[in-house]
Amino acid sequence: MSGAPLSRTVDLAGPEATDALARLMEPLLRPGDVLLLDGSVGAGKSHFARALIRARHGAETEVPSPTFTLVQTYGAEGDEIWHSDLYRLSQPDEIVELGLEDAFTTAITLVEWPDRLGSLTPEGALTLAFRPTREGESRSVTLTGNAGWAARLQPLLETLP
Repeated sequence: MSGAPLSRTVDLAGPEATDALARLMEPLLRPGDVLLLDGSVGAGKSHFARALIRARHGAETEVPSPTFTLVQTYGAEGDEIWHSDLYRLSQPDEIVELGLEDAFTTAITLVEWPDRLGSLTPEGALTLAFRPTREGESRSVTLTGNAGWAARLQPLLETLP
């Protein structure tokens, strides 16, 4: 795909801003999209994932952390979201056992701790790198992706400060 790749940092003043970003992104996502949620513990990865899943599948959807289950799925085939937390994995081959490789092509896949993917990291994934910016709940997120992501997210990015 031609065009410039995406690299944009957005300031998120608090949880409400993180929720708003997830709600704005949700309608732009489709099966086969992989979002790599990077950042330290408490940076906002799970908060963003929860907000995106609820935007897609209803505000009352229970969204537990997949820290111990490793993967949680939401929705039906063709409209699934897979939310994974790979923090406890030590080998990339454990990802194959979880079925994530298939989800990368059939579902919207949210991956916390994406560094654990190693060589299994999907080439066309969008990275959202969450970073605390000061005390409290303020943070920034840097979105990095290929030119396809840049084109798809352009209308959303034009609405953000």
